[in-house]
Amino acid sequence: MIRCKGDVLYTGITTDVTRRFGEHQAGKGAKFLRGKAPLELVYSQEVGNQSQALKLEFWLKKQPKLSKEKMIQQGLPVDIQTRLMQ
Repeated sequence: MIRCKGDVLYTGITTDVTRRFGEHQAGKGAKFLRGKAPLELVYSQEVGNQSQALKLEFWLKKQPKLSKEKMIQQGLPVDIQTRLMQ
């Protein structure tokens, strides 16, 4: 997750977090983040495969901001198996 201007959280998936975050900072990649600097990488989690990553991203995007902030603050990984079964 990336925090951007206005304290907005952006969620996405990638195979290389460092590279992708650099692209976002350079104004490339997601249109949503363009012009919303400063950007701060606040949370990342490795998952098993692209299918799981997409499902987790979908689940995260549905969560209220307070839940995401708590997850960021605690730095705890999401239990993917439990979330995918819901």
